[in-house]
Amino acid sequence: MTTTSERELVLTDPPPPDDHRPSGRGQAGLADCQDDSAIIAESLDAPECFAALFDRHAAVLHRYAVRRLGPEHAEDVVAEAFTRAFETRHRYEFGRTEALPWLYGIATNVIGLHRRAEVRGYRAMARTGEDPVVAAFDERVAARVSASATRQRLAAALAKLGRGERDVLLLIAWGDLTYEETAQALRVPIGTVRSRLSRARRKVAHALGGANPAETREEDHERP
Repeated sequence: MTTTSERELVLTDPPPPDDHRPSGRGQAGLADCQDDSAIIAESLDAPECFAALFDRHAAVLHRYAVRRLGPEHAEDVVAEAFTRAFETRHRYEFGRTEALPWLYGIATNVIGLHRRAEVRGYRAMARTGEDPVVAAFDERVAARVSASATRQRLAAALAKLGRGERDVLLLIAWGDLTYEETAQALRVPIGTVRSRLSRARRKVAHALGGANPAETREEDHERP
């Protein structure tokens, strides 16, 4: 069973497991001369090429899964997400050169299967204030409010959000996706992303008494 201190270490700055090579937006990796869509296209005839996509993005997805579910479920989420991605790669929209939003969407769907575990984690943290499952938000408000109290209120707010609201909020806050990328990941209109995010922000702000660490500027998520 993962202790609070172990989970705090991982969630504050989750290191990739030994078999997850560091990766992220713009980082070179296997087949670094190819964009993601080219790798996926090549894998249709040469399935082994799909491993390059794992090497490039697995660590990013793992950190996202750890933040939402804790380390005990993250490995399974990443494995299942890439299995689903491989099995459905022929349906990929090859006009999109970067596959990370697509992969985030698949991982988010897998996380949805563990929704009860995610909500339990938030509720436990809301009771004790000891589990920093929302540590990524704290840095933005540490100078304004008590970190421990904020974690408790924020965790309680996240637990009460609808799944769609929570998915949008955390893909943008933790996945650093744009509105358009979030819409692509969740396969919903961009207007739906905006409305869900607006509702989520209002609820979080209300829970925090007006101090909303999840709030981001509109222009920050309108990258070209």
